[in-house]
Amino acid sequence: MKTKTLAIARGGAIAIVALSTCLYGGRAAAVERGLYVGAALGQSASGLQNGSINYTERNTGYQLLAGFRPLKLLAVELSYTNLGDASSGAVSARTTAVSGFVLGFLPLPVIDIYGKAGLASWRTDASAPTLSWRPSGNDLVLGAGIQMHFGALGARLEYEAFDVQEASRPTLLSLGVTYTLF
Repeated sequence: MKTKTLAIARGGAIAIVALSTCLYGGRAAAVERGLYVGAALGQSASGLQNGSINYTERNTGYQLLAGFRPLKLLAVELSYTNLGDASSGAVSARTTAVSGFVLGFLPLPVIDIYGKAGLASWRTDASAPTLSWRPSGNDLVLGAGIQMHFGALGARLEYEAFDVQEASRPTLLSLGVTYTLF
């Protein structure tokens, strides 16, 4: 009796998964291209490297983004990233960046794996008891991630590394959501 009940339950679960995949698959394909917006929250590592000052601290960072995916394999994206506050004694620093990316996708049946490369225009606002300074510049940003779509809603796990020596080469590991508008 238990074996028959388990077999029926297993068959029902397989049927539900198969039906969900068939029904859901059509909706996911319909929104894998288009204009999207999103936000992410995660752990950042940033700091300050200037002369005798050299420190890095982990903190909470966030990102706001907008992108356009004209092809299944390619997208362009703009983002604002706040890498949080880092401090060491009386010295503190906050690094922010506005970035433009090109993303390349490896679309798989349920998920997309992607890599991204871009340019960041960044600024660090640093202060110490006797001075303050604002190093800034334009540098390379590289990243990679994995995303999954639920209709127009998407979830992504992403890692980005900024080639900004003055801010101790900041990074952001984040979990985000996207919404495809059209």
